[in-house]
Amino acid sequence: MGPLWFLRAAEWARHPPSWRKVRFGLMVVALCLLVVGIEHLWGWPAWLTVNGRIGLPRR
Repeated sequence: MGPLWFLRAAEWARHPPSWRKVRFGLMVVALCLLVVGIEHLWGWPAWLTVNGRIGLPRR
């Protein structure tokens, strides 16, 4: 981590994000966890699986 990250953290501590932004971030994290949970319970659908190699062949 460079010094710019510490400056950003200090600015964020002085001026925290609004509750609206925090709620939006939590909703995004919850949506990601929901997708991971569904994937874990039912697995990856066969129609989303690639059947072969796509793109240029390797040498």
